[in-house]
Amino acid sequence: MRTSPGIHTKSKRFVSYFMLFFILLAFVTALITALIDPLQFYHRPSWYTPLLSEQERYQNPGLAKNYEYDNIIIGTSMTENFLPSQVDASLGGTTLKLSMEGSTVDEHYKIAKLALETGKVQQVLWGLDYFSLKLATAEEEEDFPDYLYDGKLWTDYKYWFNSSVYKQFFRSIKSTLSGQTKQDLETLYNWNDKVVFGKQYVAESYFKACDKEIDYGTNEESLVQVKVYFNTYIRSLLEEYPDVQFYFYYPPYSVMRQVAWYSSNPVRFNNQLVMRQWMFEQFEQYPNVKLYDFQTTSEWTFNLDLYKDLSHHNGEVNTWIAEAIGEDSSKYRVTSSNIEAFNTLLEEQAESAVIDSNGNVYRSSVQVNGEPLAFTTRLVQGNEELWLPAKEIGTALNASIDWDATTKTVSLTSGGNNVTMTIGNTEALVNGQTLAMDAAPLLAGGKVLVPVAFVADHLGWNVSVEQEGEWLRYLLNS
Repeated sequence: MRTSPGIHTKSKRFVSYFMLFFILLAFVTALITALIDPLQFYHRPSWYTPLLSEQERYQNPGLAKNYEYDNIIIGTSMTENFLPSQVDASLGGTTLKLSMEGSTVDEHYKIAKLALETGKVQQVLWGLDYFSLKLATAEEEEDFPDYLYDGKLWTDYKYWFNSSVYKQFFRSIKSTLSGQTKQDLETLYNWNDKVVFGKQYVAESYFKACDKEIDYGTNEESLVQVKVYFNTYIRSLLEEYPDVQFYFYYPPYSVMRQVAWYSSNPVRFNNQLVMRQWMFEQFEQYPNVKLYDFQTTSEWTFNLDLYKDLSHHNGEVNTWIAEAIGEDSSKYRVTSSNIEAFNTLLEEQAESAVIDSNGNVYRSSVQVNGEPLAFTTRLVQGNEELWLPAKEIGTALNASIDWDATTKTVSLTSGGNNVTMTIGNTEALVNGQTLAMDAAPLLAGGKVLVPVAFVADHLGWNVSVEQEGEWLRYLLNS
């Protein structure tokens, strides 16, 4: 049976109306989104006050496009505790913070480029973390809202038809009606008052990191690739915007962050040293760039009460950084005459710093017959005694080492003397006699840590311990 022409025409007309309705609905939805614009991507709404979103990757484009400023802050969570007013006081002008937690160099480039293209930026304060010199993972890249950064109107549909946009709008309206809405750019993204700082938390983080860093070391990007990222996402901006002043700085992680890398992830630590110098050599070529190094500032980095974990310091340190850069302090400004000294000092600090379970930091050194002993994982336990990997002690003292994984027992033997210790047990067996120790051996970073003075003494070495201020010096002589 054939369909009558009338029915066929009505079907076509219905499809046409449906398509027209769908197009009109999409157009009206896009128009409404552009009108209410809760992320202020197109404009700053005048009839209500949008709440500022803590979703930095989504909120930053609107801020960069539609707010007034002269300076921008770029970087990871290490830069989130800057107060724009304090940066204003140090650098002059009006500062906008465009930080992004856990961000990578390609993400830094995207937000910096967006802001720079507005022509407003006169100065850039950029916290340059070595570990951010990589690209976002495939999963992170998929979650990143590129449509807010690419400048293409036809990709904005992801914003127009996003339900979260309307949720943000209704939250703003509710807050406006209650009289609670305010746009606080001063503390936006700032977490200083939301966490607790203290050396005990750094100590906890350090002992966990000793185990985790071993795995991270197998995934380090090559220096060749890291340099490519630098050239693509940082150098290109320096060349494209020669009239903009860039202030880069190496953030001051706690010294125990450096110790964890040095001990358990030497690939990252050594790559960091190479890149610190190489990046300065690149920056040195541009008159619109200044570089500052705060990573060896021991009065900060050794004071673990300033940190909430191995890396993240409180807002007071951000203030000190802004003031030092504003003063162009020679103590922190990197030059061709001091870059090697900065690197040498950082390596010395990473080699010598040691922590106890309460978060107190010491400096330590061990000499065996006048020769310095290079050691990796270490800590202070008991009566301020230095504990080192049994394997490293055994090698230095020419002792044979036996490890029983089943009983978690380590035994060192030299010159007819034997010291046997068990993980978690404060009693040691010395030449068949049970002796008490101030603390028990433990596993850290996959290594068995034992007391260096106790072991050396009972293996027949002459042991001298010198304590001066924060320094613990061990002299072992045969």
